[in-house]
Order: sequence, then structure tokens, then C-alpha cells
Amino acid sequence: MDAAFTEEQGEIRRTLRELLLKRCGPEELRAAVRTRAGHDEPLWRQLAEQLGLPGLAVERHYGGVGCGPTELALACEETGRVLLPSPLLATAGLVAPLVAALGTRAQRTELLPRIASGELTGALALPCASLPAALGLTGPPDGAWAGGGRAGGMQARQAGEGRGWRLYGEAAQVLDGHSAGLLLVAARAGGYVRGRTLLFVLRPGVVHGVRRTRLTALDETRPQARVELRDAEADLLGAADGGVPEALARLGTSVAAMLAAEAVGAADRALERTVEHVRTREQFGRPIGSFQAVKHRLADLYVSVQAARSAAYYAAWAAGEAASAAPDGDSSGSDSSGGSESSRSSESSESSGGSGGEAGDAGVALAQALETLQSVAAEAVQLHGGVGVTWEHDIQLYFKRAASDGLLFGPPDRLRARAAELAGLFAGRADREAVAP
Repeated sequence: MDAAFTEEQGEIRRTLRELLLKRCGPEELRAAVRTRAGHDEPLWRQLAEQLGLPGLAVERHYGGVGCGPTELALACEETGRVLLPSPLLATAGLVAPLVAALGTRAQRTELLPRIASGELTGALALPCASLPAALGLTGPPDGAWAGGGRAGGMQARQAGEGRGWRLYGEAAQVLDGHSAGLLLVAARAGGYVRGRTLLFVLRPGVVHGVRRTRLTALDETRPQARVELRDAEADLLGAADGGVPEALARLGTSVAAMLAAEAVGAADRALERTVEHVRTREQFGRPIGSFQAVKHRLADLYVSVQAARSAAYYAAWAAGEAASAAPDGDSSGSDSSGGSESSRSSESSESSGGSGGEAGDAGVALAQALETLQSVAAEAVQLHGGVGVTWEHDIQLYFKRAASDGLLFGPPDRLRARAAELAGLFAGRADREAVAP
């Protein structure tokens, strides 16, 4: 592993930081979360036009930049520093890779250029599940998170030959689900006997049978929505032979690296703001940062942030190595008529079947980053004193981000438990206990 960043990666970080410094200050942030979209749409278009942020990991022949998980992680670290409300995670981290991995050639040609240009944002609606479970970060990728067609999940049925599909059900806590132009919906089809989880595309402009409600979230900078479908018309993404749980599990490593880097960026900025505060806030005629107890607390936080950053970078690098080792999806893609792509899905599944190491690394990195952000945010509020919990001060936003991320993408102990299971740390334990006297 080469730990040094390339010149291009360094330029992505520098350019993005400079732009966000100008366009995403505290006042702009508070104004953006109160808009209908929940984010600054002109800023998102600027990020797409100048930096190609939505298409950072989209292949060049689809209009993207052609980078990988490492570049996405670096971008997320910078957006995390300013708590940028944006569809980056939902669009570039979840929807675009799934369209590229599972979509037919016609679907990729139609959707990916629009995503890469920033014209189209996306959201992934998962029934009865948290995102870590679906991505295989807190459990095996067996599709149990989809609900098995039970009440409360999402069901799909064919409307007839050549008439598409109809979706029913509800998905809660859909990231950016209220404003996304493109919805990918995971639903069960085939009943109980031949049940399988498939992904469906709700195209822009489809409103019949679709109800989206923006939720009141703990963290306003992470907009969420409830999506309700009643006889909603949808198109199947890719082939009807399944492979969705495996595709989501393969995606888990890069998404976990993105989330870990984002949490590290938020923790780093919260620590910087706390250091600035203790240098100027005086008690007993001297800055409180001059007291040894405060110095020790800040030093411990600094070490935690640096360790979490190293883990996040390694997870991103490992995800990039796994992606580069996978076969090219276009080589076995179908024609524009939407034929089967089962061969491509099965090849990708087989090639990543032994990727437990990368998934475990990503899960551990995410757990460490979430815990670091929680520790830094809690200490930051305490060291800011009473002002740290007031609405007017920005440090409380980092505390809310830490609490919200722990609920949405954790908990850390389950992430670590799954990593230990993938590493085989507890293999044979049941056998040893069975023969113990």
C-alpha cells in the first residue's frame, strides 16, 4: 500500500475545501437545511460543474470522472468538516454504483450521465432495514433485511407482459428521499416460495401512487424521508434473477469508507474549533487551554482523530483495490433492449465472494470513526461550556451529527461484531464449549 496521495487526489481535496469555505459558512448551512430540497441546490450544481462531484466514481464513458473509493472518501472528509447537507452519499455513494453494477446497458446509458452531470439526484429506499444491515456491515448478506415479503416491507408484482411492475409498501429513513429525482426501491417479488429481492427504478416525474414525506430529523444536515408506495409504476433495474443482496454487500466497503471519512472530517473540524475556543476563553486570568487537564483531554482527542483517519484511508484504499480487481461490468452487459445480465451479476458475485477482509476493515474503520466523532463532539460541548449547547453556536450541530450517525450507521459494537465474524475470530468457539468439562 502506498500511503501517499497522488497530485490529483490532493487537488480534489484542496479545491473542494476552498469552495466549501466560501460557499458553506454557518449562515449558508442554516439557510440550506430549511429549503425544500434540504440542501443548497446552486452549490450542488456548482460542485457538479466545477469538480464533477456526483460523478467522481462514475466511469468516463458515462460522463464521470473515473475515480474510485479513495477520491470519494477524500471528498466526504471535506464535506464532513462543514457538515455539508448534500445528496453526495445517496447519489454518488449508493445509487450510481448500483445502477452501474446491476442496470442494463440502456439503463446505464440513460441514467449515469445525468447523475454524473448533477442533473439527477438519487435515493435508495430499503424496506424494514437499516442501511448497515443491507450493506452487510452488521450481518450476513442473506437478504433477511428485506422482510421476506411480510407486512410492513415492500412488495412488487408484474403488471402484465410489457407493462412493467407495481410496487406497494413503505420505507422509512430514506436519505434525501424527499427531493431525489431518481428512486431505487428494494422490494420482494415472487411470493414466499420463489421470493427474491429486486431493485426497481422510479423515474423522475412519476407521482401516481408515490408519497414522500420529509421527516423531522435529529440532524437537519442529514435530510431523511418516508416513502410510501401504493400501486406505483416502476421499472426493474437489470435482470429478474436477483443478486441484489450480494450487490449491496459488495457496495458496503466503499460506503463504509465514505461514512468513516465523513465522520473523521467532522471530528477534526470540531476539535479545531474547540482548540480555538480554549485559546481565547479565559478563566482565573488565563486561557483555559493553558491548564494541564484541558491539554491532556485535547491531546487524547487528537490521537483518536488521527487513528480514525488512518483507518478510514485504509478502508478506502482496500475498497479501491477490491473494485479494481473486479471484472469490467460492460464486458457482459446486455443490449439496449434490456436483456439478461445474469452472467455479469454472477461473475461479480463470485469475484467478491471472498471479500470478507475488505468488509471487515471497512466496518472497523466506520465503528472507530463513529466513536471518535461522538467522543470529540461530547468533549467539545463540555469545553465550550454553556454556549456549546445553545442553538446560536455551531458546535451543537456536530454533536447532533455524531448522535444521528451512530443511530443511522451503527451501532459500533455491531459493526465490530460483524468484522470479527468475517475474520473468523470466534470460529470453533461453540465446538470448544461443547467439549469443555
